[in-house]
Amino acid sequence: MTEAEVDTTQGNSAYARLVDEIRSGRFPPGARLRETELAARLGISRTPVREAIRRMEAEGLVEHVPRQGASVRRLVHAEVMELYAMRVVLEGTAARFAARAAARIEFDEMESINAAMGAAAAEPLTAAELNRQFHVALLNAARNRFLSRAVAAMQRTMMILGPTTLAGTARVTEAEAEHAEVLAQLRKRDGRSAEAAMRAHIEAAQRERLRLLRQQEAHRQDEEDDGENHV
Repeated sequence: MTEAEVDTTQGNSAYARLVDEIRSGRFPPGARLRETELAARLGISRTPVREAIRRMEAEGLVEHVPRQGASVRRLVHAEVMELYAMRVVLEGTAARFAARAAARIEFDEMESINAAMGAAAAEPLTAAELNRQFHVALLNAARNRFLSRAVAAMQRTMMILGPTTLAGTARVTEAEAEHAEVLAQLRKRDGRSAEAAMRAHIEAAQRERLRLLRQQEAHRQDEEDDGENHV
C-alpha cells in the first residue's frame, strides 16, 4: 500500500471516529478540532486528520473560525427551525410509507426498542441511542431508498445540534408515549394518522430543542459577562 493509500484509509477512519464523537457529544457545537491533538490521540499523522476535517467541513459539520481554526459548527436559530421543518416532512412521510409497506415483525422490533428506551430513562446517552435506532427502524420499514438518502443527509446536520433532548427522564417518558402512538397507528395501517403522530412527535422534540438552546445561550452570555467583569 502506498503512502497516499495509507493516508486515505486513515483519513476515512479518522472521519468515522470524529463523526461518532460529534454525535456522542464529546465535541459539542463550538468545540475546537486541533489537528496535532487529534493526530496524537488517534495515533496517526496530521495529514489524514486534516483530510477528515476537510470532509466534515464540506458536509457542513465543521467551520473555520478566524484565529481559532476548525471548530464544530454551531447552527443559528433559523437553521434549527429549517432543520426541524424538514424532519417533520421527511419523518412524517416515512411513517406514512411504513404503515403501508412494513412487516408486522418490524413493528414488533420498534416496540421492543421503544420499551428499552423507556427503561433507560435515567441514562441519557443510552436512551438517545435507542431513540435513534427506533427512527432508523421506522425509516427502513418505509421501503423508499430516496427518502432514506434525504433523511441521512439531514441526520448529518442533526449531529451538531448539541446535547440530546432526552437528557431528562420526563422527556424520555414523553417520547416513549409519542412513539407508542405512532406504532398504534402503524399497526392499524392508517398512514395518515401515523404521519400525524410522527409530526406531533417531531414538533415536541423541536420545542424541547429550542428550550435547551435558550438555556445554552443564556449560559454562554453569563460566561461572557463574567469574563468582561474580570478584565
